[in-house]
Amino acid sequence: MAWTRTKRETPAHIMAPRIIMLLSVLALVLIGFVMIYSTSSVITLANADAPDAANPMADVLGQVRYAVAGLVLAAAIWKFLPCSVWRGPFVYAAWGLAAILLVATMFIGVGDEEWGARRWLVLGSASLQPSEFAKIVLVLVGARLFADLREGALTFRAFFVQVFVLVLAPILLILAKQSDLGTAMICVVGILAVMWLGEVPARTMAIVAGLVVGVGIVGVVSEPYRMSRLMVFLDPWNDGKEGFGTGYQLIHSLYAIAGGGVFGVGLGNSHEKYLYLTQSDTDFIFAIIAEELGLVGALVVIALFALFLYAGMRIARSATDNFGTMVAGGLTIMIAFQAFLNIAMVVGWFPVVGKPLPFVSSGGSSLIATLAMVGLILSVSKEAAAPTIYERRRADLRVVRAASDRGRTTASARSGRGRAGANRR
Repeated sequence: MAWTRTKRETPAHIMAPRIIMLLSVLALVLIGFVMIYSTSSVITLANADAPDAANPMADVLGQVRYAVAGLVLAAAIWKFLPCSVWRGPFVYAAWGLAAILLVATMFIGVGDEEWGARRWLVLGSASLQPSEFAKIVLVLVGARLFADLREGALTFRAFFVQVFVLVLAPILLILAKQSDLGTAMICVVGILAVMWLGEVPARTMAIVAGLVVGVGIVGVVSEPYRMSRLMVFLDPWNDGKEGFGTGYQLIHSLYAIAGGGVFGVGLGNSHEKYLYLTQSDTDFIFAIIAEELGLVGALVVIALFALFLYAGMRIARSATDNFGTMVAGGLTIMIAFQAFLNIAMVVGWFPVVGKPLPFVSSGGSSLIATLAMVGLILSVSKEAAAPTIYERRRADLRVVRAASDRGRTTASARSGRGRAGANRR
């Protein structure tokens, strides 16, 4: 009760990263709205047989609805779900739900049957990509397991068994059954970030990284289309079909970037979005940004993601415990890695892995899941800003001391009045 009567301002070292993160996320989402309208309006009008072909705003309005849903979810997590909740059994309930959705996707999911990729669950008129939400759960579970190991709550044997069942098995399921190399890579980077922030010895991390690279090589070599993508990445014009095969997408992405120059061709004036560069509103939206807004616009987007990374790591360092550090840092690095992976893919520095640009690309599951991660990061910041037990004790002592001083002052006044009355008599 004593503490509730005192107002504590949020320290600048906690408030500043929050503001930087919120502003960078807001800017990226707004850029996404503008660019989705610029690209999807052309695609919508080209599909004359579609029910909403007459409405070029259809896709961007859908993205706005997803953004509102994601922001509400992020705010709810930030304000009402403290990070410490995930140290309890609630995290295993979330893992169980994610596992059910991944297994369901394996049997009844839809996707690209040519490549054996089943990545979406159709729920009525809506679709859901469970792997986008599974990424979050894997970071939370990984942080929980490493925190328990550090505190002695788990033996090494139990720890490795649980890591294999709760972390590695879902990643292998995503890689093998959903044929989603990009998501598997992002999950692995998130777990490695958790290990790094959890102060796992460098030798152990090197062994794990070596195993991951080995599994990745096997995963690429075992699927012919993945190998062809890798070869096309090295020389997209030599795809066996004179640039109209697997290298087509990357070639037109490079055309878009080269055509933009320094200042771009102007917002809405892209040439490649006219059905030359497919997926221009999703995986390759950065190429359209570079074409319409030029090198300057592309660098602004990169700078916003750099600011997001900076703010997230500042929040991670200010966490009240190592678990919060692993959660905030792991999720921040996961989002930033996906962003720079997408950009590297678009500019031809990395094979095409089919991952959207966070906050910017069109897609409901990706946007909602990424905003939920932001809510989790901010929940770590909220706990860091809360008064510690020592601050509460100091505040209680100050209130008790003040009450005691007031009592002594009142008693002295009464005693003085009593002596003055006696002298008058």
